[in-house]
Amino acid sequence: MNRDWIATAATLSQALPYMQRYAGATIVIKLGGHAMGSDEAMRSFARDVVLMRQVGLNPVVVHGGGPMINKLLDKLDIKSDFVNGKRVTDQATMDVVEMVLSGQVNNRLVQAICEEGGKAVGLSGKDASLVICEQTDPSLGFVGTPVAVNPQILRDLHAADAIPVIAPLGMGRGGETFNMNGDTAAGAIAGALKADRLLLLTDVEGVKDKSGKVLTEIDPKAIPDLIADGTIAGGMIPKTETALAAMNDGVRAVVILDGRAPNACLLELFTDHGAGSLIRRARA
Repeated sequence: MNRDWIATAATLSQALPYMQRYAGATIVIKLGGHAMGSDEAMRSFARDVVLMRQVGLNPVVVHGGGPMINKLLDKLDIKSDFVNGKRVTDQATMDVVEMVLSGQVNNRLVQAICEEGGKAVGLSGKDASLVICEQTDPSLGFVGTPVAVNPQILRDLHAADAIPVIAPLGMGRGGETFNMNGDTAAGAIAGALKADRLLLLTDVEGVKDKSGKVLTEIDPKAIPDLIADGTIAGGMIPKTETALAAMNDGVRAVVILDGRAPNACLLELFTDHGAGSLIRRARA
């Protein structure tokens, strides 16, 4: 018999305990970066999500879209102001953000999942008042921080065997539309669902120590010290802060992993070695 066939069968057999472990579990995945950068990467991710649903998991996908937003803003010659390095989202920019996130990116991802045999449903945080926001900073315009999440629509979609795909847009109490950071939105949604896992896909291998080695498991109590001594720096700070907030809201564990790696989510969930940096409280 072909050795590749035997290896494939062995891999599937070894995954059985993990499939049993996660059966019925809610897994929130923040998709961004390289995994959205090509049609093949999108197809591979979509196939993984459909497989999760097929074996009894309840995946929820929250996506970003920053590079696509920047590309369209440039094409439309919409100039942006920046405050402390952060883009000001005025009404013209917000219109583009909503067009790209709820239109282009969300539809593309829903289509990819459906083409792989899944039943994806696209929505944003505005739908059914899923995510209520408050303005993060008046100087930044329509940038919002989630303050309330009503996840019932997501539970209803799972009950209907559907996979929710969410654009990170929220609604203000006055009916305004706010743009949310994708990681922050995913963390708030995962907390409201009391998700078993929050997977934050990024373009690095995970949280690294000062020698460049990936920290495969991190006690959340250690994160403030790792930030203070510079081990966690730059864009990894908001990701680890999102992880802490999500765990405080009831998420069992958070993984920061490399979305560039093929089948990254499956490696994390269904193999012994996992992928990236697992953040969870020490077990007794």
